[in-house]
Amino acid sequence: MNETLRSRTRVVVTGMGAITPAGQSVESFWDSLVNGRSGIDYMTLVDTSQFACKVAGEVKEWDPKKFIEHKAARRMARFSQFMVAAAGQAFEDAGIDFDKEDRDRVGVLIGNGGGGYPDIQEGAKILMERGGMKLDPLYLARSLGNMAAAQVALQYNLRGYNGTIVTACAAGTQGIGEASMLIRSGRAEIVLTGGCEAGISELGLAGFSVMRALTSQNEPPSAASRPFDLTRDGFVPCEGAGALLIESEAHALARGARIYAEIAGFGCTNDAFHVAAPPEDGEGAARAMKLAMKDAGIAPGEVDYVNAHATSTPLGDTAETAAMKSALGEHAYEVAISATKSLIGHGLGASGGMETVATVKTIETGIIHPTINLHTPDPTCDLDYVPNEARRGAVRVALKNSFGFGGQNSCLVITKYEK
Repeated sequence: MNETLRSRTRVVVTGMGAITPAGQSVESFWDSLVNGRSGIDYMTLVDTSQFACKVAGEVKEWDPKKFIEHKAARRMARFSQFMVAAAGQAFEDAGIDFDKEDRDRVGVLIGNGGGGYPDIQEGAKILMERGGMKLDPLYLARSLGNMAAAQVALQYNLRGYNGTIVTACAAGTQGIGEASMLIRSGRAEIVLTGGCEAGISELGLAGFSVMRALTSQNEPPSAASRPFDLTRDGFVPCEGAGALLIESEAHALARGARIYAEIAGFGCTNDAFHVAAPPEDGEGAARAMKLAMKDAGIAPGEVDYVNAHATSTPLGDTAETAAMKSALGEHAYEVAISATKSLIGHGLGASGGMETVATVKTIETGIIHPTINLHTPDPTCDLDYVPNEARRGAVRVALKNSFGFGGQNSCLVITKYEK
């Protein structure tokens, strides 16, 4: 990092939370990842009889009352429940006492792809079958996409900057990047950020199915998501939330906080190419990676690890591989790459949150989790994807990629914290 960059406000991670198909805490989630234990199984939230895809990464045995007061939980859609629960974990992990903080300087900025898909579906059914006046009065207050951020603020009385990033599958990562910019700009001292999603419904499944975006390989469910493998044929839907408490370095040090890592850089671009497909050369994604590295003041040769977007789609994984080669040059062949979605599926707006938590744990522990189900090499995907078994390796500099419908590309540079 050059001296000009070092002199600006630094942004650090001091707390994390995770509600995922592979565990409902950071510890259980990370244990599943490093041991290659898939959270994907047959769908129970949807009648899949009319759909080719019959598997998903569901948050099993979800009981919001374990995390949220019962009356409050009833007023939230499932995606908001996930986010409020993960946020609570992050606050506890960070040891933050909001009674000692200026709540007007605590922000919430969260990524979300589709809001309350199940609630929207149910609302449409009631409208068509019984009439609009039979809707639950809280229908809109549950289903709107901004309600996860609103509910976090409401439950914890956080009165600062509040927003929702809705950039499809890039939303969680972009939310974290823009949250770091809020702190750098001085508009907030602390921000709860990340991503959430709970879109497993007939409506969501139908939309992706007619696009032919989902896998049809259901046996066994744990092998359905296979990023970078030659036999991949589409993504596995997933739900959950990942939360990070980030704050200025000065504030974290002043309150004696443990610091996990630093959000050192952020890049965001658009392909301006197609609403649902990347260019084959991954040009827009490569630009996002280059911008993030420039923002962090690091050279491609300093990157140790990439947590890839890697959805298990034929075109997407090939394009991301091309993007990494473009952004990192020959060094791309020396970098360890993980596909978290091989273990949990594609959480859309939640993915960036959950996967950034995984990236920070990689830096903290020096363990690189595997890309499972990678057994048949694809000649177009010829980098080191850490196939099937975790490995140890010091990670000082990591990239976190997320790309979404609409040509959205976001990349974070996350580094080991060094004073």
